[in-house]
Amino acid sequence: MKTLLTNPVLIKELKLRFRNLKSFTGILFYLIAMSIFVFGFIFLATSLTVNGFFRPDESFMLFSIMTYIQLGLILFITPALTAGTISSEREKQTLNILLTTSQTSFQIIFGKMTSSIAFLLLMIVSGLPIYSLVFLYGGVSPSQLFYIFLFYLLTLLAIASIGVMFSTLIRKTIVAIIATYGAMIFIAGVTAFFLLISVQVSQMGSGTPSMSPMAHFWASINPAAVMLTLLQPPMEDQLQTVTMIPVPLWIGYVIFYSLLTIACILLAVKKLRVNMNKYK
Repeated sequence: MKTLLTNPVLIKELKLRFRNLKSFTGILFYLIAMSIFVFGFIFLATSLTVNGFFRPDESFMLFSIMTYIQLGLILFITPALTAGTISSEREKQTLNILLTTSQTSFQIIFGKMTSSIAFLLLMIVSGLPIYSLVFLYGGVSPSQLFYIFLFYLLTLLAIASIGVMFSTLIRKTIVAIIATYGAMIFIAGVTAFFLLISVQVSQMGSGTPSMSPMAHFWASINPAAVMLTLLQPPMEDQLQTVTMIPVPLWIGYVIFYSLLTIACILLAVKKLRVNMNKYK
């Protein structure tokens, strides 16, 4: 672990990224926009009520909206931050120089991926004080916030590993970005479509739900569906009633995306360097 954290690639990339004024300007405008949204929502909710109170159910609604906004940011921004990590080095003709250093392929991939997602991690963490406002009005438990941020971290790592993998396999940065966004469309949109189709197929004929492993699988790998069960635990029971499989969605989500992250990183590490054995 010490070797990974003292990685020269990681240190250099972090210095270049966080010495840039654009990074902190972006976080500043993000926090300003989130603050305007939160305080505007509270002002409208209190002004429309007779007694001027902000109720716990309204606090939970605000928390849910902010949670899905953060999820959308992760799905939208992470591909742009990670899909050019290796391909940009190749386009600038500096990848060969980087490969001649004493750094292993894993250290290079780890340093590039970690430095790319550090900005988004900082953005998410910096929004915690605004998130904490919902605790003043009730409706949300601290444990729920903790589980959601673990969900964010796993999702961020999975998308970052996909972006780094495409950046390693594809020579052009723009093509790697398009491929990564295509994977995000599949994860967020196509899986939801397949979920609806699987549920409809399971109810055909008798009109009553039957066991549908495919519907449960598509639901367990869809970030929006899993997020819904984290925000509203009763939705977990309803989905299990539809699929007839009594397994929480978050278990399948953790297993699938953990394996996907490991597979993408290992593939990127393997394809980073040219296999010289065939030239021996």
